Amino acid sequence: MAEQTESSILIDASARRVMDVIADLASYPQWSDGITEVTVLSESDGRPATARFELASGPIKDTYELAYDWRGDDHVAWHLTRGDMLRAMDGSYDLSEQPSGQTEVRYRLVVDVKVPMIGMIKRKAEKVIVDTALRGLKARVESTESTDPTGG
Repeated sequence: MAEQTESSILIDASARRVMDVIADLASYPQWSDGITEVTVLSESDGRPATARFELASGPIKDTYELAYDWRGDDHVAWHLTRGDMLRAMDGSYDLSEQPSGQTEVRYRLVVDVKVPMIGMIKRKAEKVIVDTALRGLKARVESTESTDPTGG
């Protein structure tokens, strides 16, 4: 497997609540930097199985499709099935509820593009994507958590 970028964050919510936000792909344009549109193409067991994403982040614009593998409320993985500029966008979220009531979210990602790019620059881009996504996820979950009296 190619080199991957990995990072984690603590979110003040249950793993189930965090996974509900992750699974709500249609809402990504509201909180995920660069994602302008998401279309769920198919579902399995009430969660997205495949989806098409429109990305516009600085000079990078792409349309790509991902296939998902959901395992309960603590793991989801995805892999690229089609991309205009992307050759790979494979990743996962692993959630672990902490005794404090928080959830640790670990995000792993491998990105490859069809244009030549130095490995060091590619890793830096992955790091920015991962860190930005984790911060956006935390902000989204914690802002919606305060409006959900049941806690998810």
